[in-house]
Amino acid sequence: MSDIRVAIAGVGNCASTLVQGVTWYRKNPAEKTGLIHHMVGGLKVGDIHFACAFDVDARKVGQPLAKAIFAKPNSSEIFQPKPDDDGAKVFPGPIADGVAAHLTNFSADRRAVVGNTTASLADVVATLKKTRATVLVNYLPVGSQKGTELYAQACLEARVAMVNCIPIFLASDPAWAKKFKAARLPLVGDDVKSQFGATITHRVLMKLAQQRGMAIDSSYQLNVGGNTDFLNMLERARLSSKKTSKTEAVTSQVPMEEGTIHIGPSDYVPFLKDKKVCYVRMNMRGFGGLPMELDMKLQVEDSPNSAGVVVDAIRCLALARRAKISGSLDEVSAALMKRPRRQMKDEDAAAAMDRWIEKVA
Repeated sequence: MSDIRVAIAGVGNCASTLVQGVTWYRKNPAEKTGLIHHMVGGLKVGDIHFACAFDVDARKVGQPLAKAIFAKPNSSEIFQPKPDDDGAKVFPGPIADGVAAHLTNFSADRRAVVGNTTASLADVVATLKKTRATVLVNYLPVGSQKGTELYAQACLEARVAMVNCIPIFLASDPAWAKKFKAARLPLVGDDVKSQFGATITHRVLMKLAQQRGMAIDSSYQLNVGGNTDFLNMLERARLSSKKTSKTEAVTSQVPMEEGTIHIGPSDYVPFLKDKKVCYVRMNMRGFGGLPMELDMKLQVEDSPNSAGVVVDAIRCLALARRAKISGSLDEVSAALMKRPRRQMKDEDAAAAMDRWIEKVA
């Protein structure tokens, strides 16, 4: 369906997996493996098309999107070597706060090679209009407050819906939600959930323990990885919203007292590349107050774990645009995002999103 024309802000590993995946499912239209929803209101994954992309890395700017997604420092698995990019090109984006200062200390194949050409808000708006984009996916690095707000403003001016995949509070911010509502544009966010990742697994285990009568005294979730997301997060000042988002995603299901739960990225391990390793520990008490401990390790390919969620968000935004629904899509965000404007229990959010799709479609 040509009315789903996606712009991407940040051509990293997540963008690479998304672009490859759209082609893979287009070539395999009956395949349901790896998808939460095979169809969303009659829309298949293969109905998604790409309009343009934005980046600041000189190795990607000016390149066809299908080529740029494989440029360094990207390290995600290549499962579709010749993806369709619909002729989309990578345009220079505004640097803003999208490149952490400490990245200049790393070797050239791991850091962003920032080019001399950057873009203004007006440039982004003009590109979105020229390429007829209808949805923008925000894949900027964690901590990009100014950059995210710039792209959000560009969406408002170019009349483009937005999926905010990072933990900058946009859809959950009443002021921004109101702006999108006033502009008659739909918005999904904030901070995309993994399809089967650390946070969703942690919260389900904690909820299960509580339902089975266990008292949870304390718990932690530590994550390590080797992609540029973890490299970027070595600058701890950029982690505040990420820790808030991940912690709220768990404690919204099982309330915990302050100081009894710790959730957050732990370290960057280069040789892991796009692999993410999660360690979860739960200290509990059961029958008779006797102690019980749980230790879990989960290893995943990080970027594909979000792509199956993002393709649902994109298709929901396409449905919302057709139905002239605007503002923060609360049911969709509650099901697909860690920090929606309105938190819901997992099963309630999934059911609410399905009802929303049925009603809108």
